[in-house]
Amino acid sequence: MNKSELVKSLAEKAEITQKDAAKVLDAMVETIQQALANGEKVQIIGFGSFEVRDRKERKVISPATGKEINVPATKVPAFKPGKSLKEAVVAKKAVKAKPAKAAKKAKK
Repeated sequence: MNKSELVKSLAEKAEITQKDAAKVLDAMVETIQQALANGEKVQIIGFGSFEVRDRKERKVISPATGKEINVPATKVPAFKPGKSLKEAVVAKKAVKAKPAKAAKKAKK
């Protein structure tokens, strides 16, 4: 699902215009980004939490040169899904799962 599909779905579920749904989505994303930039954790109960995690300095091999490169320590955004979201995903997979097809025998 891309952003325009998400906006359309939000508009239908909230019974608002797509323009208003886009504003709400943009405001939500901007608010989460600002909170993370300020080092805050954003929790949406049942959905999950967004936080900033520290990534340690590490050494990698450059595919172009084959030489070892130091990648400096940095901060990265991370998402941890909540219990309700995990359960919803598992329930959907269980419903959509199809039985495995038997392999066809080769004709001689």
